[in-house]
Amino acid sequence: MTRSLIAGLGLLTLAAIPHFAMAQDGTDDLIKKGAYIARAADCMACHTNPSGKDYGGGYVISSPLGDIIASNISPSKTYGIGNWSEGQFAKAVREGVAPEGNLYPAMPYTAYSGISDADIHALYVYFMKGTKPVDEAPVKKTNLPFPFSQRWLMAGWNVLYASGKPMPAATTQEGGAKRGEYLVNVLAHCSTCHTPRNIAMSEDQSRFLGGADLGGWHAPNITSDPVSGIGGWSDEDIKSYLRDGSAHGKSQAAGGMAEAVEHSLRHLTDSDLTSIVEYLRTVKPVRDPNQKAPGFSFSTPKLADLAKLDAPIDRSPDAMTLGTSTNGAELYTGACASCHQLNGQGTHDQFYPSLTSNTIVGGPTSQNLVMAILKGVDRATNNGTVAMPAFEGQLNNEQVAAVANYVLSRFGNDALHVSASDVELLKRGGPKPFIARYAHSMSVAGIAAAGLFVLIIIFLLARRKVATR
Repeated sequence: MTRSLIAGLGLLTLAAIPHFAMAQDGTDDLIKKGAYIARAADCMACHTNPSGKDYGGGYVISSPLGDIIASNISPSKTYGIGNWSEGQFAKAVREGVAPEGNLYPAMPYTAYSGISDADIHALYVYFMKGTKPVDEAPVKKTNLPFPFSQRWLMAGWNVLYASGKPMPAATTQEGGAKRGEYLVNVLAHCSTCHTPRNIAMSEDQSRFLGGADLGGWHAPNITSDPVSGIGGWSDEDIKSYLRDGSAHGKSQAAGGMAEAVEHSLRHLTDSDLTSIVEYLRTVKPVRDPNQKAPGFSFSTPKLADLAKLDAPIDRSPDAMTLGTSTNGAELYTGACASCHQLNGQGTHDQFYPSLTSNTIVGGPTSQNLVMAILKGVDRATNNGTVAMPAFEGQLNNEQVAAVANYVLSRFGNDALHVSASDVELLKRGGPKPFIARYAHSMSVAGIAAAGLFVLIIIFLLARRKVATR
């Protein structure tokens, strides 16, 4: 009997070996799936400091309310999320409530609320078992001015604006516009940047994906409108832009969009990129009443005195840094023409893009042109790195305005005009929203301001209940 028992145990052990192997295979599959979801959700871009380790936090997110420091989401048990349960992880990702308290919506949990249960599980397994802990040092804490420093106020904001529900796993499978909806609205959280905000800093759904200002940049209209949006782009134009950050004859990605391309979108499968295109075709068009033609429709450069531009000019560093020239044509010739050419047509392969047929120059706002001059362009693509130097340290505000106005008048929307004060405003992140403009007054008012904020929330909740009866 003893031998039979031993033999039986041996058989059980042997039987358990392939089961254990399958379990490991299953974990590996979950890690792989979770890694892809993390890419689609662009977790790397915000939670990795450019000079730090993956998911170690410390990246500074400039918001209208102040700088928000992204946290360490590596599996470190000391500084990261290594001690979190899956339930705590899901609550932080989908509801904006971490074990230590409320998160700010710079973490796009209003979009992530739609992540399916299956994908949350895969994401959790990936972060706990597929990434390395970053244990070097604690990340600096976010310290917003009063009353925004009072994180408990986010509980009321969440009741009003963060009531999303997970999408069923059956609707998130590969292929089709429904998959595209999941990618655009949930994982890639496109509306976080491309939808304008209301007075309470929530997304204005009446202008969903209609374009918004963010940190000096303008996230353009990506609705199906053929004039103000991307309705006039071909499917391949959109896919090329998402994959490489460039759609020849349409636009190039810079700023936050370049980061999204580098860290997220270029890693998506061709099937998922196609699904995104299919969904964007269904988005309700939003038209800017002041825009009469697509931004890429300015296809012919206006005549210029090329002989004058070919004449010798002052190319010394002092001509740039000391403000000795505020002639837009001269500055363009010295700083831009070597790549974009005197006629603005760029190179034959469009590695250096044309400035005509380009929404950054022909669109309804000059913001992205100015910001590209100031900050440059830097994005990694599947075909290599694209870079344009930043001129913020070489050109003063008057010079940036002069070269921008020259480019607009010669290659794009000459109805736009940039002033030195416009440049300075964009350097500071653009106009402050209402709630941020009065932050100082709120801090002086102290508790009274916080109380007023709570009363506003109560009023909005009451009005919401009445409206739903």
